Amino acid sequence: DPPLYRIKKNAGAHQRTGAAWCIYPMYDYAHVLSDAFECITHSLCTLEFEQHRALYDWVLDSLHSNSTKSSSSSSSSGEDELKVPSRPRQIEFSRLNLQYTVLSKRKLIKLVEDGVVSGWDDPRMPTISGMRRRGYPPSALQLFAERVGISKAENNIDMAVLEDCVREKLEFCAPRAFAAVKPIKVVITNWPHGKTEVFEMPVHPKRPEMGTRKVPFSGELFIDHTDFALEPPPKYFRLAPGRRVRLKFAYVIECDEVVFDKDADDGEHVVKELRCTYLPDTRAGNTPEGMKRVKGIIQWLSCAHAAHATVRVYDRLFSAPAPGSATGEFLDDLNDNSLQELPCVVEQAVADACRNTTTSRGDDDFDATDKVTMQFQFERIGYFCPDLDCTEQRLVLNRVVTLRDTWGKITAKNANNSNISKSSGKKNKPKPKAPKAKGTNAKRNSHSTSAKHTNNNNSS
Repeated sequence: DPPLYRIKKNAGAHQRTGAAWCIYPMYDYAHVLSDAFECITHSLCTLEFEQHRALYDWVLDSLHSNSTKSSSSSSSSGEDELKVPSRPRQIEFSRLNLQYTVLSKRKLIKLVEDGVVSGWDDPRMPTISGMRRRGYPPSALQLFAERVGISKAENNIDMAVLEDCVREKLEFCAPRAFAAVKPIKVVITNWPHGKTEVFEMPVHPKRPEMGTRKVPFSGELFIDHTDFALEPPPKYFRLAPGRRVRLKFAYVIECDEVVFDKDADDGEHVVKELRCTYLPDTRAGNTPEGMKRVKGIIQWLSCAHAAHATVRVYDRLFSAPAPGSATGEFLDDLNDNSLQELPCVVEQAVADACRNTTTSRGDDDFDATDKVTMQFQFERIGYFCPDLDCTEQRLVLNRVVTLRDTWGKITAKNANNSNISKSSGKKNKPKPKAPKAKGTNAKRNSHSTSAKHTNNNNSS
């Protein structure tokens, strides 16, 4: 017979009832009773409860049997009859497993209690409060649930599926803005002293109804650190010494000089400043006749008009798809780079919007979670939202999710090929060409070979 009650004597006070009781129903018994009394029609459980379904149905059968007996006896004796308002049905399905994270409550509690994360609302946590603080819109979670579906088979969903759902929703609604992470200063040497221009740009390139925004331009600018390379690799079209690049919606500039920071540690060549010249005839996307078209386009901000901020760049909490699968201890696979705090500059309009959100309500009715209801797309960087730590004096932004970065894929591919070459210890040499055949048979063979190639090309 299955146990239905647990008796605990002298075991300390219960967290809710204190010392008033010493007997408590087991979960399998309390579960079915609660469902029956609360008119639950379908009790949805994960696969580990499949073997408990027999007990679930047996308790229901007993309840209905006793309910019928008590009904007939109470009608003759006048006693109150036992009523069971519903007969629920238990259905099992596979639990949702996400790669690079954990969903077990026991493991999540350990992460919080051990101080691995800042709390239950840490943006790296797979909790509702954590995802809200990270900037995930509710519609993205609904789309994710629709895509993964429900099944009886064990599954392990790639985190990229959730991230794609977030991108798809934010792509449509997030306003665009310029930003520069770990900014590099650019001084335009031939820019008129004290002059400032204002460029008008769309808030969203695909939604003209969202209006336009105005961004000031001056002789001293900030650019993102990834938009400059001292030794540019192949297919790199951004700024480099002696190269030209277009500042989006503005002018083409050419890098003439690189100024290094003499106080940098370990003698590293840390770029302090770039001295460039601008081409006045290239304003607002114009390319003068006879000038070669510039491929690279980067974003920028005026030093005198940009707002300074701190961005928290979140990555996956674990470095392994299934944490603990190799050693048995999930904490062994923690990702040391799951959080980075970096300096950043953004458009002043972004800072104003974030501050207005935090001060638009009084202290009594202000809900802190309202701070993270707005998201921005920082062009070519990612989606960001204000964090709960934002104040009037300090702007803190969380990276919601990255963009689809083509250049990032190329860099990763090159690094992977380099690692393979180093591990093999051999240089990639071209294969020697096959010697040319001679004579009549060779001609016949060459004709047949070319025919095969032709057939393959046509079929492909």
